[in-house]
Amino acid sequence: MKLRFIGADHEVTGSCHCIECGGRYMLVDYGMEQGVNLYENVPLPVDASDISYVFLTHAHIDHSGLLPLLYARGFRGKIFATNATAELSSIMLRDSAHIQMFEAEWRNRKAKRGKDIEGYEPLYNMQDADGAIKCLVPCPYDTIIEVCEGVKIRFQDIGHLLGSAAIEVWLTEDDVTEKIVFSGDVGNLDQPLIKDPTKIPEADYVVIESTYGDRLHPKETLDYAAELSKILKETFDRGGNVVIPSFAVGRTQELLYFVRKIKANGLVKGHEDFPVYVDSPLAVEATGIFHKNIQECFDEEAMQLVESGINPLTFPGLQLSITSEESKSINFEEEPKVILSASGMCEAGRVRHHLKHNLWRPECTVLFVGYQAVGTLGRAICDGAKEVKLFGETVEIRAEIKQLRGLSGHADKQGLTEWMRGFQNEPKRVFVVHGDDTVCDVFAEYLRDEYAFNTYAPFSGALYDLKANRLLEAPESVRITKKKRGISSVFERLIAAGQRLLTVIQHNEGGANKDLAKFADQINSLCDKWDR
Repeated sequence: MKLRFIGADHEVTGSCHCIECGGRYMLVDYGMEQGVNLYENVPLPVDASDISYVFLTHAHIDHSGLLPLLYARGFRGKIFATNATAELSSIMLRDSAHIQMFEAEWRNRKAKRGKDIEGYEPLYNMQDADGAIKCLVPCPYDTIIEVCEGVKIRFQDIGHLLGSAAIEVWLTEDDVTEKIVFSGDVGNLDQPLIKDPTKIPEADYVVIESTYGDRLHPKETLDYAAELSKILKETFDRGGNVVIPSFAVGRTQELLYFVRKIKANGLVKGHEDFPVYVDSPLAVEATGIFHKNIQECFDEEAMQLVESGINPLTFPGLQLSITSEESKSINFEEEPKVILSASGMCEAGRVRHHLKHNLWRPECTVLFVGYQAVGTLGRAICDGAKEVKLFGETVEIRAEIKQLRGLSGHADKQGLTEWMRGFQNEPKRVFVVHGDDTVCDVFAEYLRDEYAFNTYAPFSGALYDLKANRLLEAPESVRITKKKRGISSVFERLIAAGQRLLTVIQHNEGGANKDLAKFADQINSLCDKWDR
């Protein structure tokens, strides 16, 4: 009964933990790294085809984004997630595959122009995303699910994103049962639309995120609608646009909630009929999923609107942009407007086109409303860059750059502490993960010194024996010295297929001799065809 740390250890993105119990291997999340990648992550301890289950905390790509790659390498198990997470993941993983394929096509065209003979393969393709989506098993909140003999799980609403969950995992081996709780991303208190995080009363072990483990959100209660109204009015008075790089899932819907309130109360004087463009097909689909999960996920304030016949996510002047032609036409409309577009960190997507059209205009405002990882374009702009490169062109930054602080989907230090204090017993060990390099150590030390939690901030590769309550491996961190190409070659895909074949052969041990002989003949025939 062991827990191995793979990703988001002394880093914020790329979340992944591996559980070994009763001869089975299970992952909690398998996310993509975003922004600057400081440390090498250890590989999975077994082939993808030997992973039996994945427990998914929520749909954000830094927690779910490598599931199609897992499928491409031979995984055919089950991915357990909440109902809303399963729905959101189905659109987000397809969107991610589209981005991977588009980037590969663009890089290959560029390589040909530069006479680079080395081809570029996408990390995964749409078939891989569809395959991973078929593995999803939707689950309700607050219900114990028997995964297999010796493994039970339960999802609890953690208030970070529609469908997000902390996962309680009960592991039984040799008549010994240990309970480990994975926080996922703990939500901020009093967010619009979704509920506050659920506290869990007991655990033997806890894996807690620490994204904002070294800071506090503003103490004063910020009136987001009033603050946003002020920014809109000042920009519209100048004749400019407000471009908001926004995560398509979660943050976009929160902003729609605030804009509906602004419109309903006429808070932008002189510009009451301002248009709002949601320029992201993914955001449009995600908003539809929010509507479908009202009963299970919305908080009391949002439910009061719904019960009074008000849709909290729509209003006059809202325009949804789906096609590329509709997207391109937005910047040719002269009327001052709000443009909500993905991605939230400006690393990909349509928002980069809107930045190209608006960053150089002093009358415009670019408003950031979410976390900007180190190394991203969004972070560079927030940190005061004077110019940026977009589509091969240098664009001077003359627009006003604003940040709506406090509007965060993550709990701050106090929120994380309050969630940890919900445990009424004393966990044997608390593992601090999913934070910037020094933040993991700082938050672990704080929980230990102030609240007597037995904490440890692991690096990737650390291995813990849950039954014996002891650390088996504590590797030193390995800093990345050379940026790697994020590719998965066709030959690597072939190797993964071969590894899966071995797994399938092992699964057929004890089968009827006639069937096994037929299987062997088929393999040999395939080998005869391809043997060089």
